[in-house]
Amino acid sequence: MLPIFFTTFCIIYAVGYCGVFRNWSKYRSDASSCFISLFHGTPAVVLALTAIITQPSRGFDSPNTDFQNLVLEFSIGYFLVDLLHYLIFIPQEILFIAHHLATLFVFVTCRYYALHGAFALLVLLVLAEITSACQNIWTLAGLRREELPSAARIYKFLSPPFYVLYTAMRGVVGPLFFYKMSAYYLSGKACDAIPWWVSVSWIVVVGAAILVSIMWISNLWIVLFKEIRQCEEKKER
Repeated sequence: MLPIFFTTFCIIYAVGYCGVFRNWSKYRSDASSCFISLFHGTPAVVLALTAIITQPSRGFDSPNTDFQNLVLEFSIGYFLVDLLHYLIFIPQEILFIAHHLATLFVFVTCRYYALHGAFALLVLLVLAEITSACQNIWTLAGLRREELPSAARIYKFLSPPFYVLYTAMRGVVGPLFFYKMSAYYLSGKACDAIPWWVSVSWIVVVGAAILVSIMWISNLWIVLFKEIRQCEEKKER
């Protein structure tokens, strides 16, 4: 199914780039990236939750089910297309390219090499993508907020709830689950199912991703509070 998913996301990107956002000039490629993310994020959450719930035995080293492998392929297809987007249009975005390569490494090794551990990765996928729809709309509005008052209003309206949800998922629930996952893998209990180097590499990649996410959202909170303070100061004058 991976070739089908990859082709589908390529087509969706092309529709966004050549059709939906053809008049967005310098934001055209960024908007198209958000467009395919909209078709990945929420569906991935639904698919991942379904795969987790229907798994007969849930554990950090449980064997992957066929449906879990399908969900992994779905996300691999998306990340491959979005990686191409960055490599072609904005190769200077080293952080995002590194993130996508690392994510692909984790998903690919789980799907095609270890064949175990999808439960843990799909839980993390849910926590990461549950904010996707809100984040993409927020991002699209942010791209045009300097030009369109309506976009500025949407951006301003979505910022606080998006920040709260993102902080809860990436800054609280995510790290807690990551701690449990890391403790299990580092204990050596999964070595019979998942090679040690694979589980450790997953810990490194996921840990780094969580750290970067926390730094990113922290910076956004700082900017938001500064803007609120500036507005209050203007009112006092």
